[in-house]
Amino acid sequence: MTIERQNPPGLHVPPGYHHVTVTEGRRTVHLAGQCPLAADGKVVDGGVLAQTDQVVANTAAALAFAGAGPADVVRTVIYVTTDDRRTLAAVWDRLTASEIGAAFTSASTLLGVSQLGFPGQLVELDVTAALA
Repeated sequence: MTIERQNPPGLHVPPGYHHVTVTEGRRTVHLAGQCPLAADGKVVDGGVLAQTDQVVANTAAALAFAGAGPADVVRTVIYVTTDDRRTLAAVWDRLTASEIGAAFTSASTLLGVSQLGFPGQLVELDVTAALA
């Protein structure tokens, strides 16, 4: 399977991700939004970066279960309950430096939102991967 990550001429150079990701895979993996929930179903304590770490762990486990890895990811959407650009940047930096950091070289969107599904939830990650 081929995954092409490209930046078209005339568009700004993005910080680490690509504007366009094209695949020719036979199997697509769509993960449910990965939340900062521990195995007991509770939102982890410790703030946005601790929750980001739990989201990373959950995403890595879900990808592995599907037979995929970070390099197979073709699209991510990151939701953070903040309107502070420094917080958004801190989450982005934590994700790109994590064990699933390669996932964020594809088409990625980072959004500040007002609320997520679980009480106290600060981060959620939506992931799509393509497999041969």
